[in-house]
Amino acid sequence: MKRSAKREQLTTIVSGILCIVLILVVLQLWLLTATMNAHLGGDQAVIWPAAGASLVCFLLNTGLLWQLYRLER
Repeated sequence: MKRSAKREQLTTIVSGILCIVLILVVLQLWLLTATMNAHLGGDQAVIWPAAGASLVCFLLNTGLLWQLYRLER
């Protein structure tokens, strides 16, 4: 009985992590689209802040993946 409860908790945690990863990936795709649109429109000031935000999203995704590996151990 206890093992089943732990498995349900783990499933809930993994589902939550996947939802957050999905949101971050969609955010990165939106950043890429908005940055390309601004770049093609001649606005160069947006490129570095968008790259920084995308790097933060990448680091958050990497941290979530690391947490997922820690949960498996």
